[in-house]
Amino acid sequence: MADKALGRIGDFDIRLIRVFKAVVECGGFTAAEPELGISRSAISLHMNDLETRLGLCLCQRGRGGFALTEEGRQVYHAAQTLLASLETFRNDVTTLHRTLRGELNIGITDNLVTFPEMRITHALAALKDRGDEVRIHIHMDPPDVIAQGVLDGRLHVGVVPRVHRLANLDTRPLYDERSRLYCADTHPLFDAGSGIDWRQVDAVVPGYPIGEAARACHDRLIPAATASDREGAAFLVLTGRYIGYLPEHLAAPWVAGGRLRAIGDEHCQFDTPFVIIVRRERRPDRVLDTFLDVLATAEAPSR
Repeated sequence: MADKALGRIGDFDIRLIRVFKAVVECGGFTAAEPELGISRSAISLHMNDLETRLGLCLCQRGRGGFALTEEGRQVYHAAQTLLASLETFRNDVTTLHRTLRGELNIGITDNLVTFPEMRITHALAALKDRGDEVRIHIHMDPPDVIAQGVLDGRLHVGVVPRVHRLANLDTRPLYDERSRLYCADTHPLFDAGSGIDWRQVDAVVPGYPIGEAARACHDRLIPAATASDREGAAFLVLTGRYIGYLPEHLAAPWVAGGRLRAIGDEHCQFDTPFVIIVRRERRPDRVLDTFLDVLATAEAPSR
Protein backbone atom coordinates (compact mmCIF):
# COMPACT_ATOMS: atom_id res chain seq x y z
CA MET A 1 0.00 0.00 0.00
CA ALA A 2 1.07 3.58 -0.63
CA ASP A 3 2.53 5.64 2.23
CA LYS A 4 -0.23 7.33 4.18
CA ALA A 5 -0.04 9.67 7.16
CA LEU A 6 -2.37 8.73 10.02
CA GLY A 7 -4.55 11.61 11.15
CA ARG A 8 -6.35 12.11 14.43
CA ILE A 9 -7.28 8.89 16.19
CA GLY A 10 -10.96 8.81 17.11
CA ASP A 11 -13.30 6.47 18.92
CA PHE A 12 -14.00 4.53 15.73
CA ASP A 13 -10.27 3.95 15.18
CA ILE A 14 -9.86 2.66 18.73
CA ARG A 15 -12.76 0.26 18.16
CA LEU A 16 -11.07 -1.07 15.02
CA ILE A 17 -7.77 -1.47 16.91
CA ARG A 18 -9.53 -3.45 19.64
CA VAL A 19 -11.00 -5.77 16.98
CA PHE A 20 -7.56 -6.22 15.41
CA LYS A 21 -5.96 -7.01 18.78
CA ALA A 22 -8.64 -9.60 19.56
CA VAL A 23 -8.19 -11.25 16.12
CA VAL A 24 -4.45 -11.51 16.62
CA GLU A 25 -4.73 -12.92 20.14
CA CYS A 26 -7.47 -15.39 19.12
CA GLY A 27 -5.51 -16.53 16.03
CA GLY A 28 -7.98 -15.61 13.30
CA PHE A 29 -11.34 -14.16 12.31
CA THR A 30 -13.48 -17.19 13.09
CA ALA A 31 -11.82 -17.79 16.46
CA ALA A 32 -12.41 -14.15 17.43
CA GLU A 33 -16.19 -14.30 16.88
CA PRO A 34 -17.07 -15.46 20.45
CA GLU A 35 -14.61 -13.00 21.97
CA LEU A 36 -15.96 -9.99 20.05
CA GLY A 37 -19.60 -11.07 19.87
CA ILE A 38 -19.86 -10.20 16.17
CA SER A 39 -19.90 -12.28 13.00
CA ARG A 40 -16.89 -13.25 10.89
CA SER A 41 -18.09 -11.01 8.06
CA ALA A 42 -18.34 -8.02 10.45
CA ILE A 43 -14.82 -8.74 11.68
CA SER A 44 -13.60 -8.83 8.09
CA LEU A 45 -15.21 -5.45 7.39
CA HIS A 46 -13.57 -3.95 10.50
CA MET A 47 -10.18 -5.30 9.48
CA ASN A 48 -10.55 -3.90 5.97
CA ASP A 49 -11.53 -0.52 7.43
CA LEU A 50 -8.47 -0.52 9.70
CA GLU A 51 -6.08 -1.42 6.90
CA THR A 52 -7.58 1.31 4.75
CA ARG A 53 -7.33 3.78 7.63
CA LEU A 54 -3.69 2.92 8.31
CA GLY A 55 -2.69 2.40 4.68
CA LEU A 56 -1.06 -0.92 5.61
CA CYS A 57 -1.65 -4.62 5.02
CA LEU A 58 -1.84 -6.12 8.48
CA CYS A 59 -2.44 -9.83 7.84
CA GLN A 60 -2.74 -12.62 5.34
CA ARG A 61 -5.95 -14.62 5.43
CA GLY A 62 -7.06 -17.43 3.21
CA ARG A 63 -6.52 -21.15 2.68
CA GLY A 64 -3.12 -20.86 4.30
CA GLY A 65 -4.69 -19.58 7.51
CA PHE A 66 -4.28 -16.33 9.39
CA ALA A 67 -0.83 -14.74 9.60
CA LEU A 68 0.41 -11.26 10.46
CA THR A 69 2.56 -9.29 8.06
CA GLU A 70 5.65 -7.55 9.40
CA GLU A 71 3.69 -4.29 9.49
CA GLY A 72 0.88 -6.15 11.24
CA ARG A 73 3.23 -7.32 14.00
CA GLN A 74 4.46 -3.77 14.57
CA VAL A 75 0.92 -2.38 14.58
CA TYR A 76 -0.09 -5.09 17.07
CA HIS A 77 2.69 -4.03 19.47
CA ALA A 78 1.67 -0.38 19.04
CA ALA A 79 -1.97 -1.37 19.68
CA GLN A 80 -0.96 -3.06 22.94
CA THR A 81 0.82 0.10 24.07
CA LEU A 82 -2.10 2.35 23.07
CA LEU A 83 -4.81 0.27 24.73
CA ALA A 84 -2.72 -0.20 27.87
CA SER A 85 -2.25 3.57 28.08
CA LEU A 86 -6.00 4.10 27.72
CA GLU A 87 -6.63 1.63 30.53
CA THR A 88 -4.04 3.38 32.72
CA PHE A 89 -5.75 6.69 32.00
CA ARG A 90 -9.14 5.24 32.93
CA ASN A 91 -7.79 3.79 36.17
CA ASP A 92 -6.08 7.05 37.10
CA VAL A 93 -9.27 9.06 36.57
CA THR A 94 -11.27 6.51 38.55
CA THR A 95 -8.74 6.81 41.39
CA LEU A 96 -9.18 10.59 41.36
CA HIS A 97 -12.91 10.12 41.94
CA ARG A 98 -12.23 7.75 44.82
CA THR A 99 -9.42 9.74 46.44
CA LEU A 100 -10.23 13.18 47.79
CA ARG A 101 -7.23 15.51 47.91
CA GLY A 102 -6.82 19.24 48.38
CA GLU A 103 -7.43 21.97 50.93
CA LEU A 104 -10.41 23.50 52.67
CA ASN A 105 -9.95 27.03 53.99
CA ILE A 106 -12.89 27.83 56.25
CA GLY A 107 -13.58 31.05 58.13
CA ILE A 108 -15.61 30.77 61.34
CA THR A 109 -16.98 33.45 63.63
CA ASP A 110 -15.59 33.28 67.17
CA ASN A 111 -17.06 31.09 69.93
CA LEU A 112 -19.17 28.69 67.92
CA VAL A 113 -17.35 25.58 69.13
CA THR A 114 -19.54 25.46 72.25
CA PHE A 115 -22.77 25.53 70.28
CA PRO A 116 -24.67 22.27 70.98
CA GLU A 117 -25.52 21.72 67.30
CA MET A 118 -21.95 20.96 66.28
CA ARG A 119 -22.79 20.48 62.61
CA ILE A 120 -19.56 22.18 61.50
CA THR A 121 -17.48 19.86 63.70
CA HIS A 122 -19.27 16.75 62.44
CA ALA A 123 -19.04 17.89 58.81
CA LEU A 124 -15.28 18.48 59.15
CA ALA A 125 -14.93 15.01 60.68
CA ALA A 126 -16.92 13.46 57.82
CA LEU A 127 -14.81 15.34 55.27
CA LYS A 128 -11.62 13.99 56.84
CA ASP A 129 -13.08 10.48 56.82
CA ARG A 130 -13.81 10.76 53.09
CA GLY A 131 -10.39 12.14 52.22
CA ASP A 132 -7.55 11.50 54.64
CA GLU A 133 -5.26 13.65 52.46
CA VAL A 134 -7.52 16.72 52.71
CA ARG A 135 -5.84 19.56 54.63
CA ILE A 136 -8.23 21.72 56.66
CA HIS A 137 -7.32 25.29 57.63
CA ILE A 138 -9.62 27.16 60.05
CA HIS A 139 -9.48 30.95 60.31
CA MET A 140 -11.24 32.63 63.25
CA ASP A 141 -12.19 36.13 62.10
CA PRO A 142 -14.95 38.73 62.40
CA PRO A 143 -17.88 38.19 60.00
CA ASP A 144 -16.92 41.03 57.63
CA VAL A 145 -13.36 39.69 57.32
CA ILE A 146 -14.71 36.20 56.60
CA ALA A 147 -17.11 37.52 53.95
CA GLN A 148 -14.29 39.42 52.24
CA GLY A 149 -12.06 36.35 52.41
CA VAL A 150 -14.70 34.25 50.65
CA LEU A 151 -15.19 36.95 48.02
CA ASP A 152 -11.47 37.29 47.21
CA GLY A 153 -10.88 33.53 47.21
CA ARG A 154 -8.68 33.40 50.33
CA LEU A 155 -11.39 31.31 51.97
CA HIS A 156 -13.45 28.58 50.34
CA VAL A 157 -16.36 28.86 52.77
CA GLY A 158 -17.43 30.90 55.78
CA VAL A 159 -19.72 30.58 58.80
CA VAL A 160 -21.18 33.96 59.77
CA PRO A 161 -24.29 35.49 61.30
CA ARG A 162 -26.82 36.60 58.71
CA VAL A 163 -26.95 40.30 59.46
CA HIS A 164 -27.74 41.62 55.99
CA ARG A 165 -27.78 40.44 52.38
CA LEU A 166 -24.28 39.58 51.18
CA ALA A 167 -23.71 40.61 47.57
CA ASN A 168 -22.09 38.02 45.27
CA LEU A 169 -22.29 35.36 47.97
CA ASP A 170 -24.63 32.40 48.24
CA THR A 171 -25.95 31.66 51.72
CA ARG A 172 -27.24 28.41 53.19
CA PRO A 173 -29.07 28.27 56.56
CA LEU A 174 -27.11 26.57 59.33
CA TYR A 175 -28.76 27.16 62.71
CA ASP A 176 -30.14 29.86 65.02
CA GLU A 177 -28.20 30.98 68.08
CA ARG A 178 -30.15 32.23 71.14
CA SER A 179 -28.63 35.13 73.15
CA ARG A 180 -29.80 36.37 76.55
CA LEU A 181 -28.95 39.25 78.86
CA TYR A 182 -26.49 38.32 81.63
CA CYS A 183 -24.78 39.74 84.67
CA ALA A 184 -21.96 38.33 86.80
CA ASP A 185 -22.15 37.16 90.40
CA THR A 186 -20.33 40.33 91.55
CA HIS A 187 -22.89 42.61 89.89
CA PRO A 188 -25.68 44.10 92.03
CA LEU A 189 -28.28 42.66 89.65
CA PHE A 190 -27.19 39.12 90.45
CA ASP A 191 -29.37 39.35 93.55
CA ALA A 192 -32.86 38.98 92.12
CA GLY A 193 -34.30 40.98 94.97
CA SER A 194 -31.95 43.95 94.65
CA GLY A 195 -34.69 46.16 93.23
CA ILE A 196 -32.27 47.59 90.64
CA ASP A 197 -33.63 48.13 87.11
CA TRP A 198 -31.42 46.51 84.48
CA ARG A 199 -32.24 49.43 82.17
CA GLN A 200 -30.37 51.79 84.48
CA VAL A 201 -26.96 50.09 84.68
CA ASP A 202 -23.89 50.14 82.43
CA ALA A 203 -23.84 47.61 79.62
CA VAL A 204 -21.44 46.32 77.01
CA VAL A 205 -22.66 46.58 73.42
CA PRO A 206 -21.24 45.05 70.24
CA GLY A 207 -18.86 47.04 68.10
CA TYR A 208 -19.73 44.97 65.05
CA PRO A 209 -22.83 44.76 62.80
CA ILE A 210 -25.84 43.00 64.31
CA GLY A 211 -29.30 42.08 63.07
CA GLU A 212 -32.54 43.91 63.72
CA ALA A 213 -33.68 41.68 66.58
CA ALA A 214 -30.33 42.09 68.34
CA ARG A 215 -30.34 45.84 67.73
CA ALA A 216 -33.79 46.20 69.25
CA CYS A 217 -32.58 44.50 72.42
CA HIS A 218 -29.36 46.49 72.66
CA ASP A 219 -31.19 49.79 72.14
CA ARG A 220 -32.75 49.28 75.57
CA LEU A 221 -29.33 49.23 77.27
CA ILE A 222 -27.00 52.00 78.49
CA PRO A 223 -23.93 51.62 76.25
CA ALA A 224 -20.90 52.08 78.50
CA ALA A 225 -18.41 49.76 76.77
CA THR A 226 -18.00 48.01 73.43
CA ALA A 227 -16.56 44.66 72.38
CA SER A 228 -15.31 43.57 68.98
CA ASP A 229 -16.62 40.02 69.48
CA ARG A 230 -18.68 37.85 71.83
CA GLU A 231 -15.67 36.71 73.83
CA GLY A 232 -14.80 40.34 74.50
CA ALA A 233 -18.34 40.92 75.73
CA ALA A 234 -18.00 37.91 78.05
CA PHE A 235 -14.79 39.38 79.51
CA LEU A 236 -16.55 42.62 80.36
CA VAL A 237 -19.69 40.99 81.75
CA LEU A 238 -17.53 38.78 83.99
CA THR A 239 -15.93 41.87 85.54
CA GLY A 240 -19.21 42.43 87.34
CA ARG A 241 -19.29 46.03 86.18
CA TYR A 242 -21.41 45.58 83.07
CA ILE A 243 -24.37 43.60 81.88
CA GLY A 244 -24.51 42.31 78.32
CA TYR A 245 -25.96 39.89 75.83
CA LEU A 246 -24.15 36.58 75.36
CA PRO A 247 -25.02 33.42 73.41
CA GLU A 248 -26.56 30.84 75.74
CA HIS A 249 -24.02 28.20 74.77
CA LEU A 250 -21.13 30.57 75.50
CA ALA A 251 -22.52 31.57 78.89
CA ALA A 252 -23.56 28.03 79.90
CA PRO A 253 -20.35 26.98 81.74
CA TRP A 254 -20.35 30.14 83.87
CA VAL A 255 -24.07 29.82 84.51
CA ALA A 256 -23.55 26.24 85.67
CA GLY A 257 -20.70 27.40 87.91
CA GLY A 258 -22.75 30.19 89.46
CA ARG A 259 -20.71 32.97 87.85
CA LEU A 260 -23.40 34.31 85.49
CA ARG A 261 -27.17 34.66 85.63
CA ALA A 262 -29.69 35.58 82.95
CA ILE A 263 -31.62 38.75 83.84
CA GLY A 264 -34.32 40.99 82.41
CA ASP A 265 -37.78 40.25 81.14
CA GLU A 266 -39.00 37.83 78.50
CA HIS A 267 -38.03 40.31 75.79
CA CYS A 268 -34.35 40.24 76.81
CA GLN A 269 -33.39 37.58 74.31
CA PHE A 270 -32.98 37.27 70.57
CA ASP A 271 -32.03 34.69 67.95
CA THR A 272 -29.20 35.16 65.48
CA PRO A 273 -29.43 33.05 62.31
CA PHE A 274 -26.05 31.67 61.19
CA VAL A 275 -25.39 30.81 57.57
CA ILE A 276 -22.79 29.16 55.39
CA ILE A 277 -21.42 31.49 52.71
CA VAL A 278 -19.66 30.59 49.46
CA ARG A 279 -18.79 32.71 46.46
CA ARG A 280 -21.69 32.77 44.00
CA GLU A 281 -19.54 32.38 40.89
CA ARG A 282 -16.90 29.82 41.74
CA ARG A 283 -15.11 27.00 40.01
CA PRO A 284 -16.06 23.43 40.87
CA ASP A 285 -14.05 22.20 43.86
CA ARG A 286 -14.44 18.57 44.95
CA VAL A 287 -13.24 19.22 48.50
CA LEU A 288 -15.60 22.18 49.02
CA ASP A 289 -18.50 20.41 47.32
CA THR A 290 -17.97 17.34 49.50
CA PHE A 291 -17.89 19.50 52.64
CA LEU A 292 -21.13 21.21 51.66
CA ASP A 293 -22.75 17.85 50.94
CA VAL A 294 -21.79 16.32 54.29
CA LEU A 295 -22.73 19.54 56.10
CA ALA A 296 -26.23 19.36 54.60
CA THR A 297 -26.71 15.90 56.13
CA ALA A 298 -24.70 16.38 59.35
CA GLU A 299 -26.75 15.73 62.47
CA ALA A 300 -26.45 17.37 65.85
CA PRO A 301 -24.99 15.13 68.57
CA SER A 302 -27.35 13.38 70.95
CA ARG A 303 -27.75 15.21 74.24
